[in-house]
Amino acid sequence: MDAGVLPPVVEQYKDQIKEIVLTHYHYDHIAYVHEIARICGAPVNIHRLDAPGLFSDTTSLSMNFGASAPCHPPDRLLAEGDRVGDLLVLHTPGHTPGSICLLYEDEQALFSGDTVFCEGGFGRFDFPGGSRADLVRSLERLSAMQIEGLYPGHGSPVQKGGRRHILAAQELLRITYA
Repeated sequence: MDAGVLPPVVEQYKDQIKEIVLTHYHYDHIAYVHEIARICGAPVNIHRLDAPGLFSDTTSLSMNFGASAPCHPPDRLLAEGDRVGDLLVLHTPGHTPGSICLLYEDEQALFSGDTVFCEGGFGRFDFPGGSRADLVRSLERLSAMQIEGLYPGHGSPVQKGGRRHILAAQELLRITYA
């Protein structure tokens, strides 16, 4: 999932990685997608609305990192309800138009990218393509789900009580950014 880590870190797991799923198009999540895809021989998946960000320095925010967008074409364009292995794709726009979360239903675990973080945080919506209104709707949707494990794109994950963290993020967004 995501490709913002240095390729040497991934290399030891290359035989275990069957798919690369990009939760959104920001550079810190896509920076090494080309190298990691090559090392693992794995297809790259991204939501159809975020696929153009793989080729845009502005949209991907790569310029903020003194870099360029990876320009790696996706192998599969994802949409709401698709599956990647045992994971269900949930389209959760707000941070970007094509932000996704991946739900592992058997474990009530959510891989949330930058949609929602633990401790009541959420991804910024003031970057190109972000939308406060969409993020509000996405958090409302997630807060209605029974989530135990919450595995965000940044920060420490939790294995229990993930829904409480989502509810906290929903409330913070409601009272702070109204």
